[in-house]
Amino acid sequence: MSRAAPHPYSTLTPDVVIEAVEAVGHLCDGRVLALNSYENRVYQVGREDAAPVVVKFYRPGRWTTPAILEEHAFALELAAAEVPVIAPEVIGDRSLHESHGFRYAVYPRQGGHWPELGTKDERQWMGRFLARIHAIGRTRQFRHRAELDWRVMGGETMGYLLEEGWIPPHIELAYETVARDALMIVEQRFDEASPYRTLRLHGDCHPGNVLWNDAGPHFVDLDDCMTGPAVQDLWMLLSGRPEEIQSQLDDLLEGYSQFADFDYHETRLIEPLRTLRIMHYAGWLARRWEDPAFPRAFPWFEEPKYWEQHVLDLREQISAME
Repeated sequence: MSRAAPHPYSTLTPDVVIEAVEAVGHLCDGRVLALNSYENRVYQVGREDAAPVVVKFYRPGRWTTPAILEEHAFALELAAAEVPVIAPEVIGDRSLHESHGFRYAVYPRQGGHWPELGTKDERQWMGRFLARIHAIGRTRQFRHRAELDWRVMGGETMGYLLEEGWIPPHIELAYETVARDALMIVEQRFDEASPYRTLRLHGDCHPGNVLWNDAGPHFVDLDDCMTGPAVQDLWMLLSGRPEEIQSQLDDLLEGYSQFADFDYHETRLIEPLRTLRIMHYAGWLARRWEDPAFPRAFPWFEEPKYWEQHVLDLREQISAME
C-alpha cells in the first residue's frame, strides 16, 4: 500500500533544530548530525567551547505532555539514585520545551557501544543494572504512561492491519487464522502467570537502547517506559537456541537477585511477549507509513515476502509458546 501525505517532521529543518537548542541557553556551532531514530527525531548538536548535546523532538500526537513529563521524572529519579540512565537536562526548572510546534528535550551526549552480553560477567552486570532500575520503579506508579496489554499489542494490531488492508489478499485468511491462534495462546499464558506484579519499566529494553563503556551499561532512551511485569525488561536481551536463552537468563537473574526479587512464574511470558512484539512491530510500521522516513528505511514492508515471512514467524511462535 502506498500512502503519501505531508508530515509534521518535514518542517524540522537544521535551522529549527539549532534555534530550539539555543533557546534553552546553548551556543551552537552549526553542526547538526541526525542520529538513528525513527519514532522521534534525534540530533547531535555541536556547541561552541563545549561538548555536543543530543536533542530529541517528540513525534507530534504520540504522547501527551503529562506522559512525557512522567518519562522525564522517571529518568531523573533514576539518575538521582545514581542509576546510570541518561536523563534530560533541567533548564529553568523545565525538562520539556517547545519550539516551532515541537516538544523537545536536551540530553548530555553519552559515548559507548551496543553491549554484546557475550560473557557471564556482562550478563550479571546487566541483571544488576535492571534490578536497580526496577527497585526504583516499584516505589511508585505511573499515572499517564501506557500499561503493557496483550489485547492492545496483539489484538488491536491484528484488527488494524486487517481493516486497513495491509495484508496481501492471498494470505489474508492465513494471517487472520494464525494471528488468532497465537493470541489465544498468549491469553492462556498471561492467565497462567497471573497474578503478577507490575512496576514502572524501561519497556523497550533491547541492546540498541543501551550504551556500554568502561563504566558499564547506560540506558539512553526511556521513550517507551510503561507499566508491566519485570520480565518485559529482560527477555529482549536473550537470543539463540532454547538452551542458550536459558543460560543467558540464568546469568541475568543471578545478577538481578542481588538487588531485587524476581518472580520466576513470569518466565512463561517470554515467548508470548516475543509474539506480541513481532505483531506490534508490523503494526508500528503500518501506522507510521505516512512518515517519509519509513518507506525509505523499510522498503521491504510493502512486499508480499515480508507478510509471508510474518505468517511463518507467528506459526513458529505458536510452537514456541506450546
